[in-house]
Amino acid sequence: MLDFALTHAYLIPLFPALAFLIIGPFTRSNKNLSATIAIFMMVLSLIFSVFVALATQVYGITMNDPFVMQITWARIADLPLTMGIFIDPLTAMMLLVVTLVSLLVYIYSASYMANDPGMGRFFAFISLFSATMLGLVGAVSFLQLYVFWEGVGLCSYLLIGFYYEKVKAREAAKKAFITTRIGDFGMLVGIIIIAVLFGTTDFLALRALVPAYVLAAGTTTITIIGLLLFMGAIGKSGQFPLHVWLLDAMEGPTPTSALIHAATMVAAGVFLVARAYFIFSESAIAMDFITGIGAFTAIFAACIAVTQTKFKSVLAYSTISQLGFMMAAVGLGAFSASMFHLVTHAFFKAMLFLCAGAIMHALHEETNIFHMGGLYKKMPLTFFCMVVGMLAISGIPPFSGFFSKDEILAAALHAGGPVYAVLLAASFLTAFYMMRLLIIAFLGENHSKYEAHEVDAFMRGPMLLLAFLTLATGLACYYGGFSLWVNDGVPAHMALEPTVAITSTAVSLAGFAAAYIAYGIAHISRKVALRRYGFLYSLVYHKFYIDELYDFFRRRFVYTLAYALDWVDIHIFGGIIDGLGAYARGTSLLLAAPANGQVQRYLLFFYAGVAILLIAAIYWTIRILSYVGGVLG
Repeated sequence: MLDFALTHAYLIPLFPALAFLIIGPFTRSNKNLSATIAIFMMVLSLIFSVFVALATQVYGITMNDPFVMQITWARIADLPLTMGIFIDPLTAMMLLVVTLVSLLVYIYSASYMANDPGMGRFFAFISLFSATMLGLVGAVSFLQLYVFWEGVGLCSYLLIGFYYEKVKAREAAKKAFITTRIGDFGMLVGIIIIAVLFGTTDFLALRALVPAYVLAAGTTTITIIGLLLFMGAIGKSGQFPLHVWLLDAMEGPTPTSALIHAATMVAAGVFLVARAYFIFSESAIAMDFITGIGAFTAIFAACIAVTQTKFKSVLAYSTISQLGFMMAAVGLGAFSASMFHLVTHAFFKAMLFLCAGAIMHALHEETNIFHMGGLYKKMPLTFFCMVVGMLAISGIPPFSGFFSKDEILAAALHAGGPVYAVLLAASFLTAFYMMRLLIIAFLGENHSKYEAHEVDAFMRGPMLLLAFLTLATGLACYYGGFSLWVNDGVPAHMALEPTVAITSTAVSLAGFAAAYIAYGIAHISRKVALRRYGFLYSLVYHKFYIDELYDFFRRRFVYTLAYALDWVDIHIFGGIIDGLGAYARGTSLLLAAPANGQVQRYLLFFYAGVAILLIAAIYWTIRILSYVGGVLG
């Protein structure tokens, strides 16, 4: 079975793609059948993914010795365009995470979307979403990766704008699509440079060609390529300054948010940096840039999350911050630590979003946390899952986030510089805003006009299983040798450092204490915070006015330029075309005037023309003969 799964790994993305092809045109109107097909196909993908992961262990498949099956899809001049499947521990890890989280989200969605008339369409779109992400992680070349990369972007557009009758949903979908296109353009240029420079986009071939090129030509071009590729990761993984789309993505159904933030779209950017690590690692400038962007994004997004009032908004900026941790880790060279945190984050963040969906489901889509309160009594299982997720993301032992985040902090400490202090501050803020969220939404008095209730088994099951994975994954991966399995370069097991572990735990506990004092004892409201901290609070609450800045730039520069180009197009280029058209019209009218249908006039013009030609011929004949006679005489 291991051999079969390995040689037929291309079926893993094909199963959900087949679900999309069946549900879309045939079963969309039947909600339950559509959900069953999507879930069944994802179960098959998960089974194959498990066997592929086992095969990497049994057959000794490593990052430096992958299993590759590929064909030449097309050829442009001397450039082969290859498609296939690329299996190494990184791919196996991502296949497991994507299929498992997707399956749990599908099961949850079967209940969450039960009363939605577009449920069949939802399962068609979400199946395609999973299929494109699975195709992306198994890509054998930059070309294939980019094809599925754009597919992920398309699916995010479809799912974010799922409620297309709502203006906000339509605008959010466009915002996500256009913002990520900015990064994708840079990525495409980088891939084109790779194809021209090396004559291939194949990962395995490039692994051998890049180091030799650096030795011969230096790192300048590789740095440019790396920065261009990283633009794509900035867009997809919501890194500053292309993070603005991720909050608006909350307009889609909550299961979509769980999938985007945990296992599909935002994970794609981190995966790209990991897959192309052999390029980034050759350039110190590119690595430092990735570290800087990641660290800044981690603290920047954490600051914003502290002030947000909507449940999913807090979680959205939490995702951006945690992705910053992952990016900073890759930039520091802590490859396995970054991938470890990607895995643990996928489970606890999916669980947190499913908890958010359960709360919204119970409170008739209420999102403002200040309109909640006392939910721990009415929704004890959801409260339990929230506590587990809060402890994990805050890095409290023995929860999964403790092990993965501490590896990142240890790498930052060893690297020196301000990164460790920045990430430690982000850890404090993470604990603060998560405790704040828990206190306001679950503890204290009930401020909701609706009577909350626990969700059904279809929604509870995935939440509880993700809670178990959040509890077990960190210990299992740490003691199971995850860092030895998924590691680019020389394998090195990252052991916990007592100093870092104690410091980070103490910082997180301090964050809990500060949030409890502020919101559990003092009961600070937004109005009180605004009165106390004035402009500073307003600045952070409005997300540092980045959206407003972009809007100002769009209106004052983009629109002005568009109007100017429109004037040039209409009055200059359009004027030239209109002038040529007027000339052609006038000439045609002049020439058409004699053509009135009278045969006598046609004969007159014909003989007149013949006479003119004969006179001209006689004239030039006499001139030529005179000239020849003069020369001979």
